[in-house]
Amino acid sequence: GDSSILNKNRIQLLNNVDVESNNRRIKPWERRYDELKSFVQEFGHARVPGKFPQNPSLGGWVFNQRKSYKGHLKGDPSSSMTADRIRRLNEVGFEWECYKNQSWERSYEEIVNFVQEFGHTKVPQKFPQNPSLG
Repeated sequence: GDSSILNKNRIQLLNNVDVESNNRRIKPWERRYDELKSFVQEFGHARVPGKFPQNPSLGGWVFNQRKSYKGHLKGDPSSSMTADRIRRLNEVGFEWECYKNQSWERSYEEIVNFVQEFGHTKVPQKFPQNPSLG
């Protein structure tokens, strides 16, 4: 019945649960934020693909941040987005619009960078450094 459905209130409660990690207590948002910072350090951008094999839940978290941000902008009281989270996400270069809607110019810039690094335009279909380019 309804008891198995994760409604907004239950999701909010789960988001507030502390989790043990490396002998320190961090909230799930903080853990994912740290994972995003690691992703940015490794790949040079914050465009985590929806299906990121090394960390499948990170792509979903990024999607949820965008969704929560849109709700926040509309004044949705159930949005978990805060001004502090927006500031911190901006600090790591978070892109609030999904990369699938990126402009032609950005794609052009990315292929130019790829050519400079690799000397050709044959981007692998599954290119982990920039999944949207592949």
